[in-house]
Amino acid sequence: MKFNEIYKRYWPYIKGYKFQYAMVLIGILLTVTATAGTAHIMQPLMDNMFIKKEPHMLYVIPALLVGIYVIKSIGRYLQSVYNTHIGLHIVSRLREDLLDKMVRMDMQFLYTNRSGELISRITNDISRIQYFVSTMMPELIRESLTVVALVVYVVYLNATLAFWALFVMPLIIVPLLKITKRLKRLSHRSQEKNADVITRLTEVFNNSEIIKANATEEYEMGRFRDENDRFFKLNMKAVYTGELVSPLMEMIAATGLACVIFVGGQQVYSGAMSVGEFTAFLTAVGLVFQPLRRVSAIYSRIQDAQAASERVFAVFDLDNAIKDGDTELREPIRDIRFQDVTLRFGEKTALSGLNLDVRSGENIALVGQSGGGKSSLVNLLLRFYDPDEGNVYLNGRNLRDYTQHSLRSQIASVSQRVYIFQDTLAANVAYGSEIDETRVREALRTADALEFAESLPEGIHTMMMEFGSNLSGGQRQRIAIARAVYKHASLLILDEATSALDNESEKRIQKALANYTKDKITITIAHRLSTVEDADAILYFEEGRIIARGTHAELLESSENYRRLAGKMEE
Repeated sequence: MKFNEIYKRYWPYIKGYKFQYAMVLIGILLTVTATAGTAHIMQPLMDNMFIKKEPHMLYVIPALLVGIYVIKSIGRYLQSVYNTHIGLHIVSRLREDLLDKMVRMDMQFLYTNRSGELISRITNDISRIQYFVSTMMPELIRESLTVVALVVYVVYLNATLAFWALFVMPLIIVPLLKITKRLKRLSHRSQEKNADVITRLTEVFNNSEIIKANATEEYEMGRFRDENDRFFKLNMKAVYTGELVSPLMEMIAATGLACVIFVGGQQVYSGAMSVGEFTAFLTAVGLVFQPLRRVSAIYSRIQDAQAASERVFAVFDLDNAIKDGDTELREPIRDIRFQDVTLRFGEKTALSGLNLDVRSGENIALVGQSGGGKSSLVNLLLRFYDPDEGNVYLNGRNLRDYTQHSLRSQIASVSQRVYIFQDTLAANVAYGSEIDETRVREALRTADALEFAESLPEGIHTMMMEFGSNLSGGQRQRIAIARAVYKHASLLILDEATSALDNESEKRIQKALANYTKDKITITIAHRLSTVEDADAILYFEEGRIIARGTHAELLESSENYRRLAGKMEE
């Protein structure tokens, strides 16, 4: 991606800061003027103060010098403050927009991309962009204007001498282009390796229990050490390359200054220039190479920001496989129909020719061997995926027609993995909604969780630790069930929702849920016989197909496969 293309992508973010950029521009003009003034003051300093020894210059020159640096300091301050404001605010907006894009992507994207990679793009890559969108352009303008102002000044002082001073400038371009090209490649690799490091850290902290249980701390440290070492070596390659710019510029600048001293010295000896003029010229030439060196450094840093920008915009440019519908689902779900539905993941067929009708008030249980297609059916209802063939209808309308937000607002799901957020217990129950304490307690009562919730130090307002680590497995499941009840959706999905509960707790919850779900559709996935035997219909899945359906009693009579499964579920 070329520089101008990247800048166009940032333009919607950049254009809203007119006042801030105006203040930066004022700061630039003050700084450039003061820098040129620093060179110009050298002539009266040498000729009038030291050689002619004019007494009033003892007061004028120091006062002018202080004034020049006051102006320069004000200019630098304005640039720094407003550049930082622009950069931090744009980065905050970019970070929000990138996360918004990611969380709205289809589940296939979220499953196939490592969490460490996604976190790295939101944190590390966005941070590298801050310089690009705020500081880089003002700095480039300031340093370029400084170079132009000083070049004009040295040409004004002595055009012949200016030629000898500046003939080395074109020599900078070729090595600089080669260095920056290599820097961009290294920056891409560095950002990818940073994502690997974050991924490794994420795995360590997310799997701390199994690491402790297997005493594999040293093993995990070895894996992290390897990633960290590769990251270090890659960054050092970038340092070796990037740090070539400054010494290269120093050598080229020294060559130019040497020419100035040789030719200028001859002109001073011959009387063509005064000592003050030569000192002013030499100061101006020395000052020219400082912004030139900074321009070279800016150009090098641009490569890092460009690489980060390409990684960020690669996410923004992705198309979501799940296209949103344009119809709001404003009424409860009354009926669901699967018509010849086939779902594939690559070469694997998850569901094949599925046909199913479910109506309000029915409790449908899905059973079968792992990988049979039970969770895939649920994922289609949530529109985590769309069928490859066939259609799913809801209230007589194709599921794809509905907006995802309105659809999921009518579905409450309790998955095999329980998610507890670092917030109060009440906020976890009312997740995403306004907290109504009466409703929270009612939902907890339905989930057989009110007693333990009120026994916590601050009751339902007790703060939950990360992953709910201050709760037992059964308590976490009860909160997840309470969350689904609080949502009061018309479709309830229970995927191994009571697997961590004892039989007595499960019976109490089932009894409460039976009353709660009378006017709702309930779909239950379970591997425990007690969870499914009271269902209105049980669907037995194998290899993506429903090979038997009926009540518990009917299937025990008609299906050998179900009898074997029921025997295992009782064990």
